[in-house]
Amino acid sequence: MLSRAPSTPSRTTMTPQSHQRRDDLTFRGNLRSTRHGWLRLTPAYSVHLVSEILETAGVDRSMVVLDPFCGTGTTALVCAERGIAAVTTDINPFLVWLARAKGRTYSTTELQAVRRHAPAVRRAIQARSTTEPWCPPLHQIEKWWDRETLLALARAMAEIRRLAGRRPRPEVDLLDLAFCRTMIERANVSFAHQSMSFKHAPRTDPPVGRARRARPRGSASASPLLGSARSAGVCARETVARHWDEAVCAIAEAARSPIRVEPEVVLCDARELGARLGVARFELVITSPPYPNRMSYIRELRPYMYWLGHLRERHDAGELDWQSIGGTWGAATVRVGKWRPPVSAAAIPRDLVRILARIAERSPLLSRYVEKYFHDMAQHCRSLYEVVRPGGSIHYIVGNSKFYDVLLPVERLFAALFEAAGFEDASVQTLRKRTSKKELFEFLVTARRP
Repeated sequence: MLSRAPSTPSRTTMTPQSHQRRDDLTFRGNLRSTRHGWLRLTPAYSVHLVSEILETAGVDRSMVVLDPFCGTGTTALVCAERGIAAVTTDINPFLVWLARAKGRTYSTTELQAVRRHAPAVRRAIQARSTTEPWCPPLHQIEKWWDRETLLALARAMAEIRRLAGRRPRPEVDLLDLAFCRTMIERANVSFAHQSMSFKHAPRTDPPVGRARRARPRGSASASPLLGSARSAGVCARETVARHWDEAVCAIAEAARSPIRVEPEVVLCDARELGARLGVARFELVITSPPYPNRMSYIRELRPYMYWLGHLRERHDAGELDWQSIGGTWGAATVRVGKWRPPVSAAAIPRDLVRILARIAERSPLLSRYVEKYFHDMAQHCRSLYEVVRPGGSIHYIVGNSKFYDVLLPVERLFAALFEAAGFEDASVQTLRKRTSKKELFEFLVTARRP
């Protein structure tokens, strides 16, 4: 049986109808903002919104800010640039690495070293392979890159790993960031909307194998088809090299931006904050948790994580997604279907029980997924209460979702979870319209610890 909590109405300000789409409150507004634009990832949210919350909350440098869902480190980096102490956590090791790299102070010597070693990586990209370099075990990797581009990237990574054995960590991190940026720029993916998707790329040249078969036996000269394949290989290598040069310049330039207080970045499950961070430590929490809309962050992060070694086997992605809140990638989907709430689970809002029943009419699996998501979030809220100081405030950027014809009022459910965990004065503010679906919006849910 599901445990139930009283349905708690939240105060809502600003009607959704009055809000249009605002790109400055999305990841798009971060693309030209110093280090925030280093990598374009779905977990990113608005730099401008974090700044507004900090200003409205009147944060001073004696306070410590927490972001328990690190994502790309947006909250931590905004605080670091302003001289505000911050702690951020995530269960994903790649996101923890990224936040540490973005929030670090880089010396002039380190930045000069990055520019000095970048040409060696460029030469590796342009070299013609005599042996097959290591490539990550990414499922259907041919959908991501054509063969020549993949080989060029693999040679670049091999050179960076060679340098990693001799150079300090900050230098290697910046080279890895430049690689990640180059790799995703050359990937066959589209960012036409917030979630990444594959593009359709028609083949303009025949495969190299076909070109070789087309050459007449005994011919003294290469066939036009083989020449075309070789030309395509040169073009691919030169294109990757050009993107590498651009990435190194952009990242090295942004790394000069001042960091006044380096954030503390912790690999941690958001359901176990008290055990890792200590009690009553934070005056302000600003975060954006995963949205309950079946979108797995692991899906988009896989290429970065496999190339950098955070994922080593194909089943690793599904395992990490299962450990995360709201994850449904790979084997995690099967495990969601078998999941049942533990007897000791925290209470969930009464309204959610009725919504789950309506979703189950169309898909029992989706209903179970939403149920697990909010049980996990209820556990997180109880852990969050332990680490927030009396009088401290929490600010959660969330989005509602729709499953078939069932609207999931995520903002009201979060407000109810906060109050069930012991927080007071939960309220909801509508921020912006999210997509073309008229019902979907992004909200700011706030509450205070008494």
